[in-house]
Amino acid sequence: MPYKEKKVEKLYYSIGEVAEMLEVPVSTVRFWENEFDILKPMKNKKGNRLFTPADIKNLKILHHLVKEEGMTLSGAKKKLSEKWDETDYKYEINESLQKIKSMLLDIRDNI
Repeated sequence: MPYKEKKVEKLYYSIGEVAEMLEVPVSTVRFWENEFDILKPMKNKKGNRLFTPADIKNLKILHHLVKEEGMTLSGAKKKLSEKWDETDYKYEINESLQKIKSMLLDIRDNI
């Protein structure tokens, strides 16, 4: 198996970078920040939002619930407030399975 260099992870990401990762408009990220208590990005002296990898993970969970599972915002709030551990666990499993699928497809394509 060829050597793959690990991605360099930044400490902080701008709101534009986060919106690009999630493939949503910047305004959606701002709106979710105001709606959900789990999102608390840092702000620099200029007021620019700085998202940590933990913030991005929370945003990806939100994105999954709202965009992929089709939950309403109030439904997502309720689920996150009641069953955060379960939601986080399911998200981690889903991410692991997606990585395995990608790896298997790469292997298949290189055979």
